[in-house]
Amino acid sequence: MKGVFSAPGDYIYFKSQVPLHKIPIGSKHWRYYDFGPKAVPPLICLPGITGTADVHYKQIMSLSMKGYRVISVDIPRVWNHQEWIQAFEKFLDAIDVHHVHLYGTSLGGFLAQLFAQHRPRRVRSLVLSNTYTETSSFKAAMPWAPIVSWAPSFLLKRYVLTGIRGGPHEPFIADSVDFVVSQVETLSKDDLASRLTLTVDAASVGALVLSDSLITIMDTSDYCAIPQQLKDQVSERYPGARRAYLKSGGDFPFLSRPDEVNLHLQLHLRRVGVEARPDLVQGLPKGGGGESSGEQDDESRDADDKAKDDRTDSAGPSTESGPPLLPESIESHDLDNQLLSNAEVLGASGEFLASILLLAFLISFLRHCTLTGINTGYLRAYWT
Repeated sequence: MKGVFSAPGDYIYFKSQVPLHKIPIGSKHWRYYDFGPKAVPPLICLPGITGTADVHYKQIMSLSMKGYRVISVDIPRVWNHQEWIQAFEKFLDAIDVHHVHLYGTSLGGFLAQLFAQHRPRRVRSLVLSNTYTETSSFKAAMPWAPIVSWAPSFLLKRYVLTGIRGGPHEPFIADSVDFVVSQVETLSKDDLASRLTLTVDAASVGALVLSDSLITIMDTSDYCAIPQQLKDQVSERYPGARRAYLKSGGDFPFLSRPDEVNLHLQLHLRRVGVEARPDLVQGLPKGGGGESSGEQDDESRDADDKAKDDRTDSAGPSTESGPPLLPESIESHDLDNQLLSNAEVLGASGEFLASILLLAFLISFLRHCTLTGINTGYLRAYWT
């Protein structure tokens, strides 16, 4: 019997405030979050094979409050890389976004590189995390790839989750694994089959027009599902890229080390010329948080019901800036700005950067303790 997964408190609050959009574009169905000032060029988050649009909720929460626009998407059901490039371009056209900054992890990082290669005019910068540049090693490790579309759902889920290192984990990493496993449970058989097909479909990233100076490589140094040899190939491919190594964080540092990841994302966006617009971040409207253009919550619905709702938008993207998600004191904003300014001026000092990351970790620990509990029973039960 499977254990019961308890959603983190900050995720429940996120779901109550940020609308989920669902739009059909041709034969593809896109599920995504779009939050933050629309006047700011967006950072688009592309998840890995086990991820959904929800896994980057901590980036949406933090960066949107500071005046950045963040879009987090699900990878739609596409069956080859050319189909992905065409589908993603149509998605950008549909939401009226022309130039983007892409943050991709694992499979998402590979797809981001392919899009930058084939649509160079649309990609302004890349942040690549625990990713790779070619798929031959995955194809060799999966001899049953030709029949993946006929495999039952439970087998696909088991196979996908074998890439996640077993416990025991330290608390933040354990929570991140539990959350991702809960998201895998929401994926359909076709979702998983298409992602596995993309992983083993023979392809490699060619030369990019994008300058290495506009690329940041953000890898974890402890462990992840992507072999170190493949991660090293990414570093060799982009020798002039900025490095943002995380001492730990596992497969999902965007969940287990969100403050460190968000700090590096802010540094990257500043470096490539994206200016935050905190002046466009609006206050909370009466009755709750952001509403999609096609659907609004009943004012009489209580807060608990609103937290459980999965509000969707079938009419297209919202045109208004989102409200701040969680209250932050003036001192908190001042501290973030001071960290970023000091990191930019003294980024060459390893000791100083280590101090910044340690402070970010402590902030993450305090927030985590107040917002969530620790629950690893779900993952353990899944394998019994």
